[in-house]
Amino acid sequence: MIYYRNYGQDFPNGFKKSMFPSFRDGSALTRLIYINCGLFFAVSVVYIPFLLMGFKGIYYDVLLEWLGVPADPEGLIYCPWTLFTYMFTHFGFFHLLFNMLWLYWFGSLFLNRFTERQLTGVYLLGGISGAGLFILSYNIFPYFDGITRLLSWTIGASASVMAIVFAVCFHSPRQQVYIFLIGPVRMIYLALFTALIDLLSIQGDNAGGHIAHLGGAFFGWLFAMGIRSRRDLATWITRPADWFRQMPRRKKMHVRYRRAASGMNGGEGNADKKREDARINEILDKISRSGYESLTGEEKALLFKSGRN
Repeated sequence: MIYYRNYGQDFPNGFKKSMFPSFRDGSALTRLIYINCGLFFAVSVVYIPFLLMGFKGIYYDVLLEWLGVPADPEGLIYCPWTLFTYMFTHFGFFHLLFNMLWLYWFGSLFLNRFTERQLTGVYLLGGISGAGLFILSYNIFPYFDGITRLLSWTIGASASVMAIVFAVCFHSPRQQVYIFLIGPVRMIYLALFTALIDLLSIQGDNAGGHIAHLGGAFFGWLFAMGIRSRRDLATWITRPADWFRQMPRRKKMHVRYRRAASGMNGGEGNADKKREDARINEILDKISRSGYESLTGEEKALLFKSGRN
């Protein structure tokens, strides 16, 4: 109604003009929600003709299966894109709705503490972590027999959302959130209760989905612990080069050199000496910033010559 009052009969164009800028200029949280909703509606539109023609099975056996991540590693080789598409694909409207509500609530709390880049990184890596635990569990536990493994796949943003939930809750464990009919609850208790529910639900029909949730939660916990030790695990996927710069390096050698006193007389000699001393000071400053290994061969030779004088 709001869009219709604003745009009148030009409602489709007005809606398009307001939707695209909000996606382009919106936050990472807005874009993630748009992508999830957009893919859900796109898949639903494709499903309707098959449903009307009586080919309902094609929707489940072909379309969603090609978007969901398979439990069989060999199947993943033929559809590696599902590691990413599965975390944006949903089975039904309420599946999408509850995931997007959790994503909006805890994504907003996440952005109060971290950056949009980190939100995107935790979402993607949490989803990959959930898929990894899902595949690993279906291939090592006897509970999942061969037929179950070959026919199983999972979809949904829940693992990614759980990563964001656990990242927030373990970063600020004592902060309280208000829960309807319960009251204020510390976020750490909310995270642990959610993980316990998923753990107990493995014995149900959607065992793979709940295992994926736990995989996402595990990465969220890792991210929070990494932040405490000044390691940003989100850079694994958003800025790989930054991750390598964060890796522990061999301790750099710091060397102190005695600055040579000027023994030259005359204006020309003093000017040359001042230029040399200034160059030596620049090299010493470079060592203090980046270590001795960062010097060029010419700089090392000049420094060695200065130390002998």
